[in-house]
Amino acid sequence: MSLTSAQIRELKKLAHSLKPVVIVGQHGLSDNVLAEIDSTLDIHELIKVKLAGADKADREAMSGEIVAKLSASLVQIIGRVAIFYRPNPKKKKNRIVV
Repeated sequence: MSLTSAQIRELKKLAHSLKPVVIVGQHGLSDNVLAEIDSTLDIHELIKVKLAGADKADREAMSGEIVAKLSASLVQIIGRVAIFYRPNPKKKKNRIVV
């Protein structure tokens, strides 16, 4: 799913006050970590994930893998924190209209 620049700007504003809810450790993206990210996206739609223990190229690769496997959108990567968004059609009110 591609987001417009206005949608990205709005999601960045909404994510500013959020804390990382999932931390990817030194062992990388395991199936359990992906399942946790998936369930957290279902609940919150907009989340921060801390990509600890990786260099910049690895963090970008992990973010790309999360986007590909979970059908999420990467909003932004700041340092070791990535912001992901995936609307939940079952929720009555989504954060943004896509």
